[in-house]
Amino acid sequence: MRKTNAKQMILGILGSFVCGAGVMGCYPLVPAYFAALYLERVSGLLLMGFMYIGMIFFMPLTAAVKYGVVLLVTAGAIRLVEWVQEGCPAFLAGILAAVSTLILSFCGSLLEWREQPEAAAVFLEAVFVFGAVILLNRLLHRLMEYQPAEIMVEEKSERGNGEKLMNYAESFQGLSHIFYNMSQKKNRYTAEELGQIQNELTGKMCASCESCAICWERDATPLYGIISGMISSIWHVGTPAEEQERELSRYCLRSKDMVEEAVHVFERVNLNRAWYNRLLENRQVIAEQLDAMAYIMKDCAREEKILDRQERGMLAEIRYRAKEHGITVENIHLIETAEGRLKLEAALKSRMGGCISMKTFVAAAERAMNKKMRLPADSKTFISKEVAEFALYEDTLYRNVQGIARIKKDGAQISGDNFSFLELERGELVLGISDGMGSGSTACKESEMVLDLLERFLEAGFSVETATRMMNSAMVMRGDNDLYSTVDLCKINLYTGMAEFYKIGAAAAFIKREQGVECIASSSLPVGVETQFEIEKQQRQLGNGDFVVMVTDGVLEHLGASKPEETMQEMIESIQTNNPGILAKRIMERVMLFTGGKAEDDMTVLTACIWEK
Repeated sequence: MRKTNAKQMILGILGSFVCGAGVMGCYPLVPAYFAALYLERVSGLLLMGFMYIGMIFFMPLTAAVKYGVVLLVTAGAIRLVEWVQEGCPAFLAGILAAVSTLILSFCGSLLEWREQPEAAAVFLEAVFVFGAVILLNRLLHRLMEYQPAEIMVEEKSERGNGEKLMNYAESFQGLSHIFYNMSQKKNRYTAEELGQIQNELTGKMCASCESCAICWERDATPLYGIISGMISSIWHVGTPAEEQERELSRYCLRSKDMVEEAVHVFERVNLNRAWYNRLLENRQVIAEQLDAMAYIMKDCAREEKILDRQERGMLAEIRYRAKEHGITVENIHLIETAEGRLKLEAALKSRMGGCISMKTFVAAAERAMNKKMRLPADSKTFISKEVAEFALYEDTLYRNVQGIARIKKDGAQISGDNFSFLELERGELVLGISDGMGSGSTACKESEMVLDLLERFLEAGFSVETATRMMNSAMVMRGDNDLYSTVDLCKINLYTGMAEFYKIGAAAAFIKREQGVECIASSSLPVGVETQFEIEKQQRQLGNGDFVVMVTDGVLEHLGASKPEETMQEMIESIQTNNPGILAKRIMERVMLFTGGKAEDDMTVLTACIWEK
């Protein structure tokens, strides 16, 4: 953080008066005060100028010369250390200032300068300088970093904008329900609609017939009932029954034309019904998008809480420790996330312009916070002279390792299966498999698109349910050639070990524990088939050393067993290893033994294991 000129001027003037604090011919506060302020990047020329003025006014000539040289030597030594290792800790600066003072005092005694302190006082002065540099540096650092409470970043209110967003979310959800109610498909014809079809049919055929009056003016003519039965038969099976056609021919001279026209009317009505239902599907897609917008607003309403005011001391300690390693903290905030975990945001740069490992700052922050922290997977690894934004998150309890084994269908150039390992910033691991319908490049592109959309939504902060619904909406709108894909997702919370399985038309998954293997089955349609669909969600608690095994349907369908899930359970339980990659490979090898070495479909086995850190 850039120090204000006013603070530097005040501290410089204070340094002039410090030069008057002498004990037994020694002035230990002079090198200690100078070294402590010099570490804080206060202008060396300004500080040295004020202190030289103070030394001229308050010190004997020999002492002024001695401490003037001490300041020059101390400044040069500190700058050299900073150049070599990017930063100079306070204890090292204290040693440099103490040694410089001790050497100059010893040299003064050899030159027999007047008014030189005793040897004991010289050593005590050096010890005092060492301790004073450390204490003064912390005190002056707090003073330089101090900001009045009124100009600090205000905490986000629990009300205000949060309430507004919640109101907006409720409005969007209400609008979504309206669209859902407007988009109820009509799969059955009502009696009124069937009557309208019959009136249209008779109006077209009978109105132009010369025998219309004879047919319909009979007192007990069954023609109306016959036509009604014929329409009902066409509605259910697509064509009228032979008995209905024979009976109609007894009462209608144009019975053949009547039957053909009835079939044409129904074809036209069904086509209109299909287009109408397609319009309703589009309304449902809009409703899904409105629901997603409502979720985003609700998520934003759960605002993170900024702890800058409550933890000012901790933030100052982080700045101090970072400064000792040559890191300048331009801006820093401590945040409590909606899940109740800590997040540290900081704008950092190197003080000397070199590159410093980000692990150095993480270690400094951990010591100041007394809590393990972690960097996101895609974070920069070095701090440079350019200011860059970094974020640290409270460390997770578990670490994870993944494995994969794949075989493409015999004769195919590429597998139609795709998989994903995604570690989110909020401490969650998402495992995903998508199996495109069929095989080859078309199926591969379809499943790849599904996983790509899911990854984008999840990285943007959506929940798995919302991300899946938005992705399904996109696939329904696309709807090319009735190409669908299964989705099998497993989200593992690395803080708690809780695993959530989401299955959409996917094969069973398995959890391997010391006690045995558990099967997690599913029965649902793939994505892109229907606008509204149910997401099967199942939760399981994982522990240290537990494995998650996910497979595509090509693995289970070709085992040649009446109960493939049970066969797979026995297979997984018989494999003894603590390596997910080896587990996936051995599962695939045993599956190929069952199939006789043939791959009649694309096969993918995805495994993951968690361990306590």
